[in-house]
Amino acid sequence: MDILTGEIYGKQTGSKFVMYNVLKVGKNSITLQNIDNPLSLFETTPAKLHASGYVRISQTPYINTKTTGKKRKSIRNPTRCPYTLDFLEERADSERPAPLMPDLFT
Repeated sequence: MDILTGEIYGKQTGSKFVMYNVLKVGKNSITLQNIDNPLSLFETTPAKLHASGYVRISQTPYINTKTTGKKRKSIRNPTRCPYTLDFLEERADSERPAPLMPDLFT
């Protein structure tokens, strides 16, 4: 399975579900950024990503439009308006993806 820049991967850790943006894809490495903590970055390989239990949540990137008080330029420039509704994923780029929770009761 190909991993592309802008996709969102998630993993269930304990009691919470953590989501990561794919920032950069190299030949043998992937750089991920935590959606909740943009300063949290880590690098891994595609094999380790899937072996660790990460699942693809969305192919549409998440763009945080909330102001943080710091006046910095955006690291990445979106290719479309963050408020554009993606009817296939039923969310806009500025809306956080719904976590895929496993159905424990079936």
